[in-house]
Amino acid sequence: MSADGLARARHKMQSAGVAPTAIDVFARFYGLLESGETGTIAESDVTPLTEAPRLADLDVDEDAGRQALAQTAVIKLNGGLGTSMGMDRAKSLLRVRGDRTFLDVIAQGVLAARAATGARLPLVLMNSFRTQDDTLAALAAYPGLATDGLPLDFLQNREPKLRADDLTPVEWPADPGLEWCPPGHGDLYTALHASGTLGRLLDAGFRYASVSNSDNLGATPDARIAGWFAGTGAPFAAEVARRTPADRKGGHLVRRATDGRIVLRETAQTLPQDADAAADITKHPYFNTNNLWLDLRALADELDRTGGVLHLPLIRNDKTVDPTDASSTPVVQIESAMGAAIEVFDGAAVLEVDRSRFLPVKTTSDLLLLRSDVYRSTPEHRLVAEVPAPLVTLSGAYKTVAAFDARLPHTPSLREATSFTVDGDWTFGRDVTVTGDARLADASGTARVPDGARVGPDGVA
Repeated sequence: MSADGLARARHKMQSAGVAPTAIDVFARFYGLLESGETGTIAESDVTPLTEAPRLADLDVDEDAGRQALAQTAVIKLNGGLGTSMGMDRAKSLLRVRGDRTFLDVIAQGVLAARAATGARLPLVLMNSFRTQDDTLAALAAYPGLATDGLPLDFLQNREPKLRADDLTPVEWPADPGLEWCPPGHGDLYTALHASGTLGRLLDAGFRYASVSNSDNLGATPDARIAGWFAGTGAPFAAEVARRTPADRKGGHLVRRATDGRIVLRETAQTLPQDADAAADITKHPYFNTNNLWLDLRALADELDRTGGVLHLPLIRNDKTVDPTDASSTPVVQIESAMGAAIEVFDGAAVLEVDRSRFLPVKTTSDLLLLRSDVYRSTPEHRLVAEVPAPLVTLSGAYKTVAAFDARLPHTPSLREATSFTVDGDWTFGRDVTVTGDARLADASGTARVPDGARVGPDGVA
């Protein structure tokens, strides 16, 4: 390892104007990384989390719910570019319901919740440098959205990618932007603190925050959950949901065997030999929705105690400096998960919610489902499933949004489908209906589903 790796990384971050607190957080993780820490959580070191209170069973006083919601801010993580789907701008600007984008649905939902409850409900986005301008320009369409005295957004931090061989900051003159990476969504706490947004929220009278990803349209403001969280007195809470076969991968909650504390284990923290056990949905029944509830006073107290450096576990992410070029320089990205803060706070809580609060879009298969008639939009701008959602699997021909839109200019009806698998390259006409366990086989070259066709287990009828 290079003796001056951390010094060079510090200098690079300082020269780029990265907040001092963010540099301190990076330095802590760098020390863990240099000492050989990987952040992995062995199956032998945990026990399953098998019980959690259920939202469906809660009896929350309506007045208590309204009072808690009146002290709640809505924070959305909005730094993602949707690069896995071929996008180069904020993923939240992707059209998802008719002509409305994720950001439109979020903004309209917050405004509707304000009108229905009387709560101020500020919407604050954690943007990245690459999503901020486009996002704020889009939000200009909602002049009443901003809350007096509070920003519409704050910026997440960035950090240098490190060479895997000596942990020095990588150099990539062909595209210097690739020398940097986000620190993972665990940076939420550092960015809230360093930007001054946390202090401004508290000064404006907000005690709680509901935090979720901008691509999850299920995580809408909810007075019942706000009232439950306030009533627990917990400093931190995570919404969890029951895993299905589709959730075999991804972060899930377990208990640390040594002290019984609930911890988050992400896929990147799972040892290869533990992959089958971690994917066992009967053994580990809850996955992390990444919908969190924060007591802002408790968070401020903990950050004051630690000098702004929340002691989250490290996640080591091995990649190449150019993620599209496997032959480019191997690098290590230091990351952390915001849900991992559950182990930082004494008395942290979990709440089981149903799938209606977890509607993420990570692939174009997810996007097709949310655009379809499986869901309807309520006057409150919530998405409600009209029928059980089918499992949609699209081939690689649909991987990017541009390719997807070209092949699916008209969204087929999925209300009668139980699953829908598309192999090969098909373009869809108007008024197509998908039924049962439908499958389109791989055809030579491109193929077309004609207007008005029905697609079932045997293909196009």
